[in-house]
Amino acid sequence: MANESMSESYKSACSDNQIKRNPHIAEVLEKLRADENVTLKLPGNKQRQRLHDEDAMVLCKCLQNNKCVTGLDLRYNNISDEGVERLSGLLQEDSSLLSLDLMFNDILAGGAEILSTVLQSNTTLRSLALSGNKLGSRGAVRLAGMLQRNHSLQELQLADCDLGVQGVIALTIALKSNTGLLSLDLSRALLSSLQEEWAVHVSEMLVGNSHLVELHLGRMGMTDAGMERLADGLTSNYSLRYLDLRCNRVTRDGVSHLAKVLKLNPTLEVVDLSFNRMEDEGAVYLSEAITSPGCGLRELSVKGNSISAEGLLSLAQATGANTRLTHLYIWGNHLEEPVCHAFRELMSSGRLLPEQTDVSVYEVDGRVFLAEAPHSLRRRYNSSRKPTHIQSLPPN
Repeated sequence: MANESMSESYKSACSDNQIKRNPHIAEVLEKLRADENVTLKLPGNKQRQRLHDEDAMVLCKCLQNNKCVTGLDLRYNNISDEGVERLSGLLQEDSSLLSLDLMFNDILAGGAEILSTVLQSNTTLRSLALSGNKLGSRGAVRLAGMLQRNHSLQELQLADCDLGVQGVIALTIALKSNTGLLSLDLSRALLSSLQEEWAVHVSEMLVGNSHLVELHLGRMGMTDAGMERLADGLTSNYSLRYLDLRCNRVTRDGVSHLAKVLKLNPTLEVVDLSFNRMEDEGAVYLSEAITSPGCGLRELSVKGNSISAEGLLSLAQATGANTRLTHLYIWGNHLEEPVCHAFRELMSSGRLLPEQTDVSVYEVDGRVFLAEAPHSLRRRYNSSRKPTHIQSLPPN
């Protein structure tokens, strides 16, 4: 659709439905280039007026027959289940959408059910982001049913969705047979059970699933027992590349189980253990794994783990010995002077590049210190699979 006709279509649709025009939407549509695939970016945190259900309805009318828009970013708006029902029209047969971002809206289980129904027959959407919507276990169960039939969706983000044990288990069961999903984010599920049976199901899923590349299990309340169960599944899995375990309750004992996996796993490349409590002994376990010939780890974060000199020096020595590990993040631990000297040596020798760690070296009165640097572990492994052409406007 030509630029002018899409802009005019928006104005006409607003007039026909007696809806006040959103100036931000109008401006984006006027500047839309129709000669390439683009992602329309309309995040509510970067505009004066957030989108509501009526805006979603009008936007859907404008994009219904448009083939150049392959991504829709509607994060941080006020779209509810009613708006989702309108947007679902863009996911019908002959859809051109590859990505749909609805993070942090007002979508509940009913909206998840609407999306699940339409996506059962959709073969084009690759990325669906629903993090921050209160879908609950009911919504998760509906999405799990969709995954049993849809094998074209590659990324599903469900962090901060108040998923309960039942929802997490349903999703992991669905992934035992799903052959399309590459990335799943279940962070901050509401798991009240002390037995961590959800970890058993995740472990069983990892044994049978040979397609999942990225798994986020941050803020799940995981303990050493859960980590042991997860390690059992990882032992038999050779597809996972990125494992996010940040902000859990894993100590040295849990890390010891993960270290045994890393010694023999050549495929797991990125591990985030930030803000657990491994201490020195856990860091030593990881150091032994890093120097093992069978370890494929390339990026590691141990930020905020109460590690002192013994553990950090062990990690520094392991990094110097194993050139496969290129990224190491340690801020938030006890950075004593011997540690500062060790990391200065790693960086001055070129073994650890400044942009691949979260500390920088400075010297005062002959003493060496480490300061926090503005770098961190990448949040997504699979982001390169998303559409690369972006259409956006600077925030007002």
